[in-house]
Parts: sequence; C-alpha cells; structure tokens
Amino acid sequence: MNRTEIIKDRELNEISEKVKAGTPVSGEDILHMLKTDDILGLGVIADSIRKKFHGNKTFYGVNCNLNYTNICELKCPLCAYYKERGEDGSYLLSIEQIKEKIREEVKRGIEEVHIVGGLNSDLKIEYFEDMLRAIKSVNKDIFIVGFTAVEYHHFAENNNMTVREVFQRFIDAGLGALPGGGAEIFAESTRKIIAPNKISGERWLEVMEIAHSMGLKTNATMLYNHIETHEDIADHLLKLRSLQDRTGGFKTFVPLPFHSENTEIKPLGKINSGFNDIRIYATSRIALHNIPHIKALWMYLGEKMAQVLLSFGVDDIGATYHNEKVVHSAGAKTADYGTEKFLINLIEAAGMTPVKTNAGYREGE
Repeated sequence: MNRTEIIKDRELNEISEKVKAGTPVSGEDILHMLKTDDILGLGVIADSIRKKFHGNKTFYGVNCNLNYTNICELKCPLCAYYKERGEDGSYLLSIEQIKEKIREEVKRGIEEVHIVGGLNSDLKIEYFEDMLRAIKSVNKDIFIVGFTAVEYHHFAENNNMTVREVFQRFIDAGLGALPGGGAEIFAESTRKIIAPNKISGERWLEVMEIAHSMGLKTNATMLYNHIETHEDIADHLLKLRSLQDRTGGFKTFVPLPFHSENTEIKPLGKINSGFNDIRIYATSRIALHNIPHIKALWMYLGEKMAQVLLSFGVDDIGATYHNEKVVHSAGAKTADYGTEKFLINLIEAAGMTPVKTNAGYREGE
C-alpha cells in the first residue's frame, strides 16, 4: 500500500504534497492539522520528515538540572516553582554548594548541566560567571546549557549591560548553548494572562536572534494546554520558523504540556488527551521544516506517550534530568530522574536506535 493511501483527510493529502515538494505549510494548514481527526494520516507526514532528517535514530542525553534559586520577582501565574524572598521554602545555592552538587552528578556520569532559575536582582553578573567556571572546574568537558532568554534580558538590565555583552562574558566562562524556556506562548493577549510580567514574545525572539548571531545554538519551547487557542499555536510556530529562516540557530523545538497543579492558571475546561499531544507534536514537525529536531520530554509526557510520539515526528525524548524541580512542583507524576539504561530501553522498545548526545548535538545530527 502506498503510504499516502493511509491519509484519509483530503486537506492532509494536499499538505503531504506540499511537504514532498519542499513547500512550507501555511498558517491555515497548521490550523487544520491541529484539528484533524486523521491522526494516523498526520503521523504519516510527520514520520516521513523525521526519517528524512534522522532515519531510525532517536536522541537522548545524560544530564542533570541545576535550579540555582527559586526566588523570582516575576511571580508568573503559570508557575508553581517560584518563592518570594524570605518565604518558607525559598533558597539560593552558593557557588560552593553548586560545585559540590556537580561533583556528585559527575559521579553519576553526567555529561551536561541544564541551568535555569528565578529572576533575583540580588544576584549580579559575577555570581553567574563564577557558577559557570565552577562547573567547568569540576569537569572541563561538561556541556553547559544555561539560562533562558528571560534570564538573559534580566541579567542585562540588572547589570546595566547589553544582552550581547552578557552572552560574551558567559561564553568566556564556559557556556555552550541555551535552553528554550520562557517562550511560553507568543500571542500577547494570552501571554499577559499566564505570564504578565515576563518579557514579550517579540523580546524573547530578539534575545534568541542575538544568541544565534554569536554562534550559540538554542532550543525553542512552546507551552500548551492552558488557555491558548489553535491560532495562538499557529502564530507561535510561524514566528519560530521565520526566525529560523534568518538565523538557523534553533537546534530543537520542545512543546511542553502545561501542568496546572499549584499554579494560578486553570485550563478552561481542557482535558489534555493523547490525541491532542499527537496533533501538537506532529504538526510542529511538519510546520517547522527548518528546525532539525523535535523533542518530547518523557518527564513531562510520561514514558508511554513519549514512545508513541517517536512515530509522529519526534526524534529526541530528552535526558536523565536528575533533580528536576520545575514541572514536578506543578504536579508532574513522573520520576524526577531516569537512568541512561532506562532511556535506552524506552527508545529500543519503540523500535528506534538510541544515540547519546547533548543540547549542541554533534555535527550532522
């Protein structure tokens, strides 16, 4: 049977023809894919793109999370992690505590550190430079994925510097790449409700463009299943694709299902279903033809859904993420750590070939 015969949805067949011809899909195409009931047909298209990029390979990493403080001045309604100064449960890690934490993680075999934290104006630029150098002093080969675009904007303002100057100082201290957090959803009407004090979507894109211009590779994210509309999602994907056309700096796109427990945001009657996850990830793979990787974090989705998505355009299931705090504060029911063997077994059980990497990926991946 010809694979296209599996596609029952007429408009999906037209989208499939666009993909074969190398024509980027339109905003209207994206909206249709987000609503289609032809999940298997959508998967046919997304899987063909995955295979074109990566064949049977699925990527994973061996890393730890470093959340250096939960003190945050933004107080986003979407966040279950932040604390105010002096509040019970608030903390700030010293450089020596960070160094000791990394020593312990190196014993576990980590190769990468993923750093994000709250916006705390008490912390000056030197704290972060010392942090990066301390990590490298434990093991110079550790790959550092550090700080979101939101944090970089804050660092620049808090130290009377430009974002470009902050990037250069951090590169000199050992920074390797940027995570994609803080993107949330770009549509301002929605963003003002879920994260009213966070930088705008346009500013997030500007910071990432500066990073790309300096040779830094970055991730990009999108938070879904809160109060966003299909139009918000389409807008988000198209804006990422447009920036990628200009810079080529995004290595991977990571849709993140929202967890609402302990937050001030209650999804408007939404129940996130497996079908919705599939539509989001497969549509992202098809829409973002110019971003090489689509990542499904097993810790956010659960291991079974992460496996399913490997047949719907996803080629990376994330990493070991020892000591993850942010999504678990919001009610994630998964473990906060997975071993390398666990990840390899997940990938192989889904019929894929596991390949260990980091957020910079290797040449040709």
